[in-house]
Amino acid sequence: MSKTVGDENAADNQEAASQPNAHLEAYSQFTVGQKRGIVAMGSLASFFSPLSSSIYLPALTTIAHALHISTSQIMQGVAPMLIAGFSDTAGRRPAYIICFTVYLAANLGLALQNSYAALLVLRCLQSAGSSGTVAMANGLVGDMITSSERGSYIAFASIGSMLGPSLSPIIGGLLSQYTDWHWIFWFLLIFGGVFFLLFGLFLPETCRKVVGDGSIPPPPLNNSLSDVIRHRKRKENGLVPDPDKEAEVRRNYSLRFPSPLPTMKVVLDIETSVILLTTGLLFAGFYAVMTGASTSFHQIYHFSDIKTSLMYLPIGGGGILSAFTTGKIVDWNYRRHAKKAGLSVVKNVRADISNFNIERARLEVALPLYYISNLGILAYGWVLDHKVNLAGPVILLFIIGWAIIGTSQVLNALMIDLWPGKSATATAANNLFRCELGAAASAAISPMVSAMGNGWTYTTLALISIAISPCLWFTVHYGIKWRQKRTRKKEKKLSRDQG
Repeated sequence: MSKTVGDENAADNQEAASQPNAHLEAYSQFTVGQKRGIVAMGSLASFFSPLSSSIYLPALTTIAHALHISTSQIMQGVAPMLIAGFSDTAGRRPAYIICFTVYLAANLGLALQNSYAALLVLRCLQSAGSSGTVAMANGLVGDMITSSERGSYIAFASIGSMLGPSLSPIIGGLLSQYTDWHWIFWFLLIFGGVFFLLFGLFLPETCRKVVGDGSIPPPPLNNSLSDVIRHRKRKENGLVPDPDKEAEVRRNYSLRFPSPLPTMKVVLDIETSVILLTTGLLFAGFYAVMTGASTSFHQIYHFSDIKTSLMYLPIGGGGILSAFTTGKIVDWNYRRHAKKAGLSVVKNVRADISNFNIERARLEVALPLYYISNLGILAYGWVLDHKVNLAGPVILLFIIGWAIIGTSQVLNALMIDLWPGKSATATAANNLFRCELGAAASAAISPMVSAMGNGWTYTTLALISIAISPCLWFTVHYGIKWRQKRTRKKEKKLSRDQG
């Protein structure tokens, strides 16, 4: 290329040129500013998943009374993540369009219904629409960001999903306190519709099977206003797509009906399943805390809906702190291990990690956070049981939010490392375990507390999660061998298909 896309990208390319592996192509043609903007948009879109699942938590008692049911019957409906595999082949934009269309239709139905059966079915539909946005936010990161920078960008991508658990209960508390609870879903419909209009206009296509490194113009279905403007400027600067590269990308482009099979292939891998199980059990405790807080603060501290909603702020505060700390630690630890292994770290150039223990580099950060999370959940239960000063649960909720979100960021980065080219599918598999186990915990928390008390309930959940943690230690030592075995198997299959 004779000209650069922008000053920031030029700096990236100059840095790459000075490195030993400068012959490698830049991983992405998006500038640093464009990457940050795209990830920020994806992060805001992912806000709708926790927003939708948490906004009604302060109003659980109100809704249960209105529908003449118990609060344990209201739980997050989670559908299998069909959309993630679709987005890894057909592109991010068509997948986002499907997600938001389903989501908005479900919110309209929820705003108009008055029965528990309709609430349950439509919540499942609503969750099916919104849950895919979390996977695709990480998919955007996988499209543009190499392993050496992935920790920071994954943290950035998770800000939306972190703000959801803290801000949405406040919104829900205000709406349920001063309006009819149906307005919770009217709010989601209006807010989601306005956001989707702007999002649909400006989010560019990033899927590597559709636009390559970002230099290939997307097909009409995947096009956006920002794509048109960006490629027009590239053409004016003499940056014409390579015909051979464009032809290869078009061959990989596939528009198929959404299927759960890509996600299930990820789930059935031994290394992946170990990570998914431990993450799922950790988040089961997290969702139990989130769901149980509504009843606990009503009964123990006699809080109103709006006061109860404020108790979710410490969780979000801890998560935001984690975003600005954990990501940097993850990238630092990657560089430290890469230096020991003699692996060159070049900005915006993908490194070959087939013989690099990426599992150790990531899990050395994740494991301490994992144990802190579970110990925080355990302590939280006993603090509630002894009805200590309000400062006790507030501090513990902050610690839980910081540690669990940090653990999630690291493990999401690892999942993308393990499944290059299938970043959304890998994250969807993670969310599938997390949401299914979280939904079970949400449904079980109320009867468990009634039978065992808060202390033993949260102790049980934490100890189950800790008991399964040795699986992560096995991954530290044997994960690279499992990954190499999977790669060899994939290469043999590809060789047979081509032969």
